[in-house]
Amino acid sequence: MGLTLSLLTPVAEAATTLRIAHVWPGGSLIDKALFQAWAESVEEASDGRLDVQVFPGQTLAKSDRTYQSTVNGVTDIGSTAQGYTPGRFPLTQIVELPGVSHSSRQGSCILQSLYDQGAFEGEYDDTHVLFLFTTGPGYLHTKDQLIEKPQDLAGLRIRRPTPVVGDMLTRLGAQAVGMPAPDVYTSMQRGVIDGLSFNWEGMKTFRLNDLASYHTEVPLYDLSLVATMSRSSYDALPDDLKQVIDAHSGMAWSMKAAAVYDRLIAEGRQDAVDAGHHFLTIDDPLQNADWGPVLQDTIDRYLQDVGSESDSVESIYEEAKRLGQESCPA
Repeated sequence: MGLTLSLLTPVAEAATTLRIAHVWPGGSLIDKALFQAWAESVEEASDGRLDVQVFPGQTLAKSDRTYQSTVNGVTDIGSTAQGYTPGRFPLTQIVELPGVSHSSRQGSCILQSLYDQGAFEGEYDDTHVLFLFTTGPGYLHTKDQLIEKPQDLAGLRIRRPTPVVGDMLTRLGAQAVGMPAPDVYTSMQRGVIDGLSFNWEGMKTFRLNDLASYHTEVPLYDLSLVATMSRSSYDALPDDLKQVIDAHSGMAWSMKAAAVYDRLIAEGRQDAVDAGHHFLTIDDPLQNADWGPVLQDTIDRYLQDVGSESDSVESIYEEAKRLGQESCPA
């Protein structure tokens, strides 16, 4: 009888493990309030049938390999900056151009809206996108001097977040240095770079306010980010678990990510204020006599370069601006 009962007893379904790789430090607010929160919510909504493991700080995949690792199924879910794989997301990165957005909330809304409209012409066809978001505007931060005008950058070694900003810095006589965000602190500490272009969230998350005391608030870019899933991992799920993933995707989670970012943006700037740092804020930068021509030239060059490969560039740029004015408040 005991044998018969054991054969009739249902066997608990083994949980499906999903591994998330992301670039932000373990224990940071983005790690805890975004990715750990997403994992916990998915586990709860799936009644424990999905076991989500989070690998922060490049421990599962390096930042410049995270997207491809997700394509290949090395990681089930990856989150990284599109700019870490140069040339792969040219239409997406239109949203990064100066003046398009003024906060993470606005940039994330614009980016997710464009994706939902199908604006990016298959740039993500090799993965299953969960949600997109942005960092908010990136400024200039330096160790030893305040950058007041573009020509002040000449001769300085500046970490650039994307090739577009790198080209801008190079045209201004700076040495643009590419490196993932987690490597910036050590590089600045060792004198490899004199400064960086970064958003206030990054200054807090990566402790860079400890090293950079001069801040020029001129918006050079707004970095785009993606959380996406391996197609094979998504397709292997039963329909009801796909629905759980779908319910943790799209604009709702884009806005959750933006809320975390905008909180850190405010905190990062306040940390610098409390430390007595030096600030220069460029109001209405596209109309500024010194910075306006530099920013506009960057916009024009990017649209022209990408426009040679796609007919939709101008329409995406105009729609991004329209969304910022009408549908996506800062």
